[in-house]
Amino acid sequence: MKQRFIDVVLNVPLDQTFIYREPECSENETPPEDVFGRRVEVRFGNRKLTGFAVRSYDEYPQECGVPLEKIRSAVKWTDEEPLLTQELYSIAQWMRKYYICTIGECVSVMVPSGKRESSEAGFAFSDDESSFEKKELSEEQKEAVRGITGDNPKLFHYLYGMTGSGKTEVFLTAAEKKLQEGKGVIYLVPEIGLTPQVVRAVTKRFGNTAAVLHSSLTPSQRLAQWNRILKKEARVVIGARTAVFAPVPDLGMIIIDEEHDSSYKSGSSPRYHARQVAMFRSLKNKIPLVMGSATPSVESWHSMQQGTIIKHTLTRRLAGGSLPAIKTVNLSLQKQSQNCISGELEQEIRETLKEKKQVILFLNRRGFTHFFRCNSCGYEIKCRQCSVSLTYHKSENRLRCHYCGYSIQPPQQCPKCGSLDVGYFGFGTEYIENTVRVKFPNARIIRVDTDSLKKKGELEEKIDAFRKGEYDILLGTQMVAKGLNFPNLKTVGVVLADTSLHLPDFRAGEKTFALLTQVAGRAGRFSPDGKVIIQSYSPDREAVKLAAENDIETFYRNELAERQMLSFPPFSRLLRLVFRSQIKEEAENTCRQAAVILNEMTDENTPADILGPAECPLVMVSGNYRWQLLLRSRKAEVLQKLASALIRQYAPPRNVYIEIDMDPVSMM
Repeated sequence: MKQRFIDVVLNVPLDQTFIYREPECSENETPPEDVFGRRVEVRFGNRKLTGFAVRSYDEYPQECGVPLEKIRSAVKWTDEEPLLTQELYSIAQWMRKYYICTIGECVSVMVPSGKRESSEAGFAFSDDESSFEKKELSEEQKEAVRGITGDNPKLFHYLYGMTGSGKTEVFLTAAEKKLQEGKGVIYLVPEIGLTPQVVRAVTKRFGNTAAVLHSSLTPSQRLAQWNRILKKEARVVIGARTAVFAPVPDLGMIIIDEEHDSSYKSGSSPRYHARQVAMFRSLKNKIPLVMGSATPSVESWHSMQQGTIIKHTLTRRLAGGSLPAIKTVNLSLQKQSQNCISGELEQEIRETLKEKKQVILFLNRRGFTHFFRCNSCGYEIKCRQCSVSLTYHKSENRLRCHYCGYSIQPPQQCPKCGSLDVGYFGFGTEYIENTVRVKFPNARIIRVDTDSLKKKGELEEKIDAFRKGEYDILLGTQMVAKGLNFPNLKTVGVVLADTSLHLPDFRAGEKTFALLTQVAGRAGRFSPDGKVIIQSYSPDREAVKLAAENDIETFYRNELAERQMLSFPPFSRLLRLVFRSQIKEEAENTCRQAAVILNEMTDENTPADILGPAECPLVMVSGNYRWQLLLRSRKAEVLQKLASALIRQYAPPRNVYIEIDMDPVSMM
């Protein structure tokens, strides 16, 4: 049989396909009729790479630009069945233009890289899952389900309601209706810490029709799940950000739980946002997209006000609980001896433990104390590769950088002036654990943060143990903030509410407000006596004050007014360019040259503001110096046109890398 030619997509920093001859088949093999979406192994330079065939030619394509004699043969087909669908390839083509990256990067982020299938590792669950059994819907919930699943020309829906108001039940009932119609469902959750709960709910409801896609799966496990989805063995796909690419045949609905969460945005190229990809799939397939949160992103709140997203509201807690009583404590007025646990918080913990109820203490900061400082000259020890203070970890007696992992032994005297008057300031979860153990010696205490989780499945084990009442106090970072329900929990203490408030980021207030509201939402879900104590050095700052008052309407109204005045999203679109290099001057000079080029490109047809050049707030990460430009315009296509033209026209020095981030979530 005549050998065909194939176009192959490879994960390389070149935005094009590469032409190869079809792999030669042995006597027993027959080449596939349709090559589209099949993985194929090829030689690229002196490397072996696996790519995806996206087109075949019976004759040599003259327009390919490669002489016939130089076209290599591909090595072999990797799979018997195609893994990439036509729909996913069209999404990759859209992402390539929208996020200004290569087609290979887009395809490779979608499809698992496993060589052969292996069985799912699975989650360890307790048998007592009564909280996930099918419940009778309230009238509000029934109304929301009807609105979501009924005939409506508008496809975007938002389920808005306080924590504990039964959003999950609405999601599951709507998903059930779609499955009865023979359609598939994608259910996104913000991070792996939340997945076991949702998996529990879905497997309880839908049996083995659920597939899980998340970052803790090995590539081979992901491949096994991918094939189950393609064969229609799994009709409900649950997972974090990448599950938005699940190749669900006859997709009928996409659900995004905790839509406000920043983990839906990818931190590496392609820097896509799962919400935007879901919106694209929803419009393309004409299917409903259902988002939900107690604290919607400011952009979504604005869209609900504008009517582009249909709002469905749930107003009451269904498990018999009520909103907890929230009190703020001004740490500036506390005695120094009380340190991280104020008198009010200590008293509340004692009373809660006396009643045989549980406590969560939350701080979004790992480590023992925050930073090392000399009291004589003010010197702080910073990471030599990143522009951040090193954090002291008592368990290993080291100062460690949470960005690149660099660590050193703590010095006995100031490295700068030699003074012995040195100490540690601020506090992290490890430090709070020590303080709490001293104050409450009889309490059973468990800590949940990245440092305390050493093995796979440990997060689920610890959360489950706390739910069963094996521990009295749970200490944790962001992992304990969202979506976790504990029936015996009475008191939540936010040890320091200001952690994210002082970051140089226009979203700092929004992130602080959302986090405090979500953490506070853990208390009072199943009983009316929940208590929340928020400790802060700035209790009068709007994000803290309005979160404590649970005044969501006022917060969004004021935040939108401020964003409009400053012309920040949702009243404009942003594109961030970060120039990073190990040579400081190169990063700065490249950034300045790019600013000149971009300013020359802007005119009446491409109206945009170029903010910068400036150092990034975190000027150095992992040994790379970082400078940035911020492009702002009312239209996304203007920014994409400018950034694409810059990449085409300007060749930066070899030792400078340019990051392109359309619609950035973090400005650090």
